[in-house]
Amino acid sequence: MIENMKTNQLEKINNLIKNVKQIVKSIPIRIRIVAVILLIILIAIVITISIIRVEESKQKYEIYDGTNLEEEKYLGYKELIDELQASHPNWTFTLFYTRLDWEEVIANEGHSDTRTSPLNLIPDSSEYPDDWKCEVCGDKRYDNGTWLCASDKAIRHQMNPRNILNEDNIFQFLELKFTEGAQTVEGIKSLTEGSFLEGDSIAEALVQAGRNVNVDAYFITARLIQEQGRSGTTLSRGYEYNGVIVYNPFNINATGNSSEEILQNAAGYAYEQGWDSLEKALIGGVDFVRSGYIDVGQNTLYLQKFDIVNQDGTLYSHQYMQNLLAPESEASNMKSIYEASSTVDTNLNFIVPLYENMPEEVSE
Repeated sequence: MIENMKTNQLEKINNLIKNVKQIVKSIPIRIRIVAVILLIILIAIVITISIIRVEESKQKYEIYDGTNLEEEKYLGYKELIDELQASHPNWTFTLFYTRLDWEEVIANEGHSDTRTSPLNLIPDSSEYPDDWKCEVCGDKRYDNGTWLCASDKAIRHQMNPRNILNEDNIFQFLELKFTEGAQTVEGIKSLTEGSFLEGDSIAEALVQAGRNVNVDAYFITARLIQEQGRSGTTLSRGYEYNGVIVYNPFNINATGNSSEEILQNAAGYAYEQGWDSLEKALIGGVDFVRSGYIDVGQNTLYLQKFDIVNQDGTLYSHQYMQNLLAPESEASNMKSIYEASSTVDTNLNFIVPLYENMPEEVSE
């Protein structure tokens, strides 16, 4: 019985195919050709539209040439960039089209009930207005108890590029690449005086480290001092492992369930690498800094704080620090180093993020 049913179904299908063939044959050849051409054109149009939509959604970078910024769409940017470029003719600016809606960005950076800890924190200090505290968390403390969740208003102010495109804050957008002649031994020495990184040989090693991996040597130096403190830690000052004094200033492989285990694992790694001097550890370990952030497109202080780069397929989660004010303070330090070494007017590039649907008024 089942076999008969299958046979009947096959016969019906075959009959349908025969009928379709007959209908097609009955259509004049010219009409068939036209129909095929129209079908091909329709398919091509659909594919082209799909490609255009994909391209329009992709983030892209474009060197600013003074004419290629749509002023009506990105309000207030051009005037500020032109002013900076006029004061610093050697500077260049890269427009970073994030393709992200401004309000959507703020919503993702702000309070979320699904996170155990906020993405953005501010110090618990009277220095900041009350409305910079998160509307939901209020006075709830985070981290070591001295930090508060930042409000949307605070995030808007610190993220808005038009509040950063000025002499005081522009170094938040500095592309953190090595530029020959821009980062000097003298500049590093001015920053490291009185710290665990003090000395000619260490300053030379830091410049060489930056050159090796194409990362701003001043950034490496500033980040080390920020992480290790000016006095350094056990691993940056030297730790005895298997009878050898080893160094691991970047805390690579510093993992474990206790302080001793963490120290031993990091020291063991340094021992295996042959890092028996701070200079060797700096040159050998700097690639760790690059691979974590620079290589995934987070190549400015701003982008390391605010993960708006989708190069790794994710947004808003891969940030270096929670401190909302960190890019501003780090940028101030970076600018001071460049000024101290008289290289602030060298060939520096700044990556400026552009958001969609930004309000005309600049965030207070």
